[in-house]
Amino acid sequence: MDKIFRRFSYPYILWISFSIIIPLLLIFYYAFTTKSGVLSLANFQTVLSAQYLVIFMRSFFVALITTTLCLLIGYPTALYISRAKKKNQTLLLFLFILPTWTNIVLRTYAWLVLFYKDGLIEQFFDFFGLSIQLQYSTFAVYLGMVYNFLPFMILPLYTAISKIDSSLLASSEDLGATRIQTLQRVILPLSFPGIVSGIIMVFLPAATTFVIPQLLSAGKYNLIGNVIERQFLTANNMNLGSALSIILVIAILISIPVLNIFEKDMLKKRKRGERV
Repeated sequence: MDKIFRRFSYPYILWISFSIIIPLLLIFYYAFTTKSGVLSLANFQTVLSAQYLVIFMRSFFVALITTTLCLLIGYPTALYISRAKKKNQTLLLFLFILPTWTNIVLRTYAWLVLFYKDGLIEQFFDFFGLSIQLQYSTFAVYLGMVYNFLPFMILPLYTAISKIDSSLLASSEDLGATRIQTLQRVILPLSFPGIVSGIIMVFLPAATTFVIPQLLSAGKYNLIGNVIERQFLTANNMNLGSALSIILVIAILISIPVLNIFEKDMLKKRKRGERV
């Protein structure tokens, strides 16, 4: 029986090899070689220059702001959905998931149309006497990123909150805790794994995206994803693009264990509090 299951796994192993392992090996090869194929660390020396470090810092700052906004919007939304009637929860989740069925490029183009000068949104602000230029602005980039990545924050938060035993909330209220105290001392600690999952699911794509800033800022607001794209497709410098990709992957791989350590520390503190 084990041999049969192993044979069924062969196509999956081949798929993983061709789609993930081999491309990664090629990226490592190009990163540590020059265009002539000579082994060199020159690409990494270029990547670690001030010019690219600024872009890295900007990318992680934008990802941090996007993740924070998604968390601030997503947590109350997930809490509201989890407390809604069972028949309404499916509908509400469907409404948030529905936009993700459309390609991210099409969704971003839709915002681009709304942000056109004298477009619908500017006319809305003009009605209240506010003159705001949204086309190709930094605000447009942030709004587009929050819109695209918000469902990836809401889903893990909803899953974590909906699993909380309702008897715990009832016990908290019976002991005289207010709704805010119940949220701080019961719901937030128990939903912390969902918070960490949501942060990871939003921060990683936000730090590496290139479509959203490219379209909504007309290429004026460069993130590391845009730079890597240009190195591969425009500058024809796969060596430098590969080095940038490796540094980005390393930074992301470091951030994930840090979040996991933070999550474990919070769980230990919660268990200590329960014992006390």
